[in-house]
Amino acid sequence: MLKKTIWIAVILLSLTVISCKDDVLPKPAAFLRLDYPMAKYVNFENTCPFSFEMNEDAVIKGEKECGFAITYPKMKATIYLTYKPVNNNIDKLLRDAQKLTYEHVIKADDILEQPYLNPQKKVYGMFYQVNGNAATNSQFYATDSTKHFITGSVYFYSKPNFDSVMPAASYIKNDMQRLMETLKWK
Repeated sequence: MLKKTIWIAVILLSLTVISCKDDVLPKPAAFLRLDYPMAKYVNFENTCPFSFEMNEDAVIKGEKECGFAITYPKMKATIYLTYKPVNNNIDKLLRDAQKLTYEHVIKADDILEQPYLNPQKKVYGMFYQVNGNAATNSQFYATDSTKHFITGSVYFYSKPNFDSVMPAASYIKNDMQRLMETLKWK
């Protein structure tokens, strides 16, 4: 009986020594890393009275009355472009575009306005960056003030959570700015 007790004690002591490890440390917080490829741009032109450059990874859908949905399937996002001819209604078109942006002020932390002027191409407009948990993170309008007016806004197919969509929103914001800067009227 004494031998049996000694053997049990030796086994328990061995298991205790073998099972001892370093102190358990909590793991550091992890962050989602989203890397997107460097954007390559191609010219888009059709029968509409304008052309622009767009990301070659994006897909244009729903061409109707010169309005487009430029989709980003990998990011689950879409830029909606709307074209309207100017017929002595530039004030109304500008008010509507600004109203659309400022409807997001309830959820937005702030809205940054970046004017855009290109007298050589006769393209004038405003780019809006909407920060916070708003439905859209970027919007713009562009016009020549006499014939053409375009609005654009990006929407993600997810609940508006700025922290989650920020990398994709930043990538698409750059594409929207490129679209606006390369806009040419015919």
